[in-house]
Amino acid sequence: MTTFPGVDFLELDSELSDEEKLVRRTARQFVDENVIPIIEKHNREATFPIELVPQMAELGFFGANLSGYGCAAMSNVAYGLVMQELERGDSGLRSFVSVQSALVMYPIHAYGSDAQKEKWLPRLQSGKAIGCFGLTEPQFGSNPGGMLSRAVRRGDRYVLNGEKMWITNGSIADLAVIWAKTEDGAVRGFLVERGTPGFSAKDVHGKWSLRASVTSGLTLIDCEIPAVNLLPGATGLEAPLSCLTQARYGIGWGVLGAAMACYHTALDYAKTRKQFGNRPIASHQLVQQKLVWMVTELSKAQLLALHCGRLKDKGRVDFAQISMLKMNNVWMALETARRRHSRRQRHRGRLLHHAPHEQSRIGLHVRGHARHPRADHRRTHHRHPRIRVVPTKKKKTARFSRRKSQAVSKFDILPSRGGRASSSPARVPNGRRDRSP
Repeated sequence: MTTFPGVDFLELDSELSDEEKLVRRTARQFVDENVIPIIEKHNREATFPIELVPQMAELGFFGANLSGYGCAAMSNVAYGLVMQELERGDSGLRSFVSVQSALVMYPIHAYGSDAQKEKWLPRLQSGKAIGCFGLTEPQFGSNPGGMLSRAVRRGDRYVLNGEKMWITNGSIADLAVIWAKTEDGAVRGFLVERGTPGFSAKDVHGKWSLRASVTSGLTLIDCEIPAVNLLPGATGLEAPLSCLTQARYGIGWGVLGAAMACYHTALDYAKTRKQFGNRPIASHQLVQQKLVWMVTELSKAQLLALHCGRLKDKGRVDFAQISMLKMNNVWMALETARRRHSRRQRHRGRLLHHAPHEQSRIGLHVRGHARHPRADHRRTHHRHPRIRVVPTKKKKTARFSRRKSQAVSKFDILPSRGGRASSSPARVPNGRRDRSP
């Protein structure tokens, strides 16, 4: 299989270290050899390629920008390049690694006790355990502070009750990081293991996107866990939001890979598809404009990601800057995917019959001639069922009524059957327009 060449219009490779290039090359080779050949089948069947987990763990993709406990301790730019290549293969695969790294390993690494770190981080890094992150609820997505999940202290245990929704990896996770409000109203994080009584997961089916990813709902009914499963350093809503900041950083890089794949596919197709004089459609300006827009916005998004990565490595990045990164780059990737396909004009052939100058532009001015009467008749008749264009029987382009000289179009506009009458004068049986009061 041919190795993906990448998209680097501004020569950003010159800004990467040798280690970062090696990490990208390793991730790119993994995607080309192991993901691309199988991901279409998994997408169609809505299944996750669980067999790839040990390979990704061996390559150090899980918790790649964390240190200790077997983690690779990569730079944040190198971690971003891994996300980029994984999402070039599939967004669901990148989502799996993001959740494992940024939403499960990161909160344990940042807020967990030493015992929690020793128990879970090596297992999560090696892929022997899979994690999920339970914050979103059916009633509360963008407003996590309104969550209804509750945790009540009973001796040396906590009792959790609540429901979580849209949870990546939910039903295959060995460990869930659950966020709930305690009796004092503070948001706290809890580690809930698979098989705990009162804890269950159910998959969401029939998705139209992220089909090669496991998405679940979690239910906690009188779920008792040891008090030592509380994340001691996570107090308040700031803790789960900091986890989301880590995940958004990975998404900001990941969507670059999706956009690169779209651009590369569109460019290859435009070079090989021939039309209009047996020339590649890439030689036509309308197609070139789309391709130029793609590579321009992609290049700007790459600069934004690289700069945020450097700031993050220096400990100077702000959560608002990462939010900007995600907002801009996701928009860019969506627009690139849309422009990859030829889009029909939504209002092509619309009849603008309110103003004379608009009517004349499409050849239906009531006081003049249609430049292409037959074509206009077909187009208007089929696309505007409320208006019929009826040709007159006589071939003369103008007639005169007995009462008043009046130039009449070769075509008269009539309301369709059952439709609302147009503002043009009514048609009378003898072919003349009746303008009487």
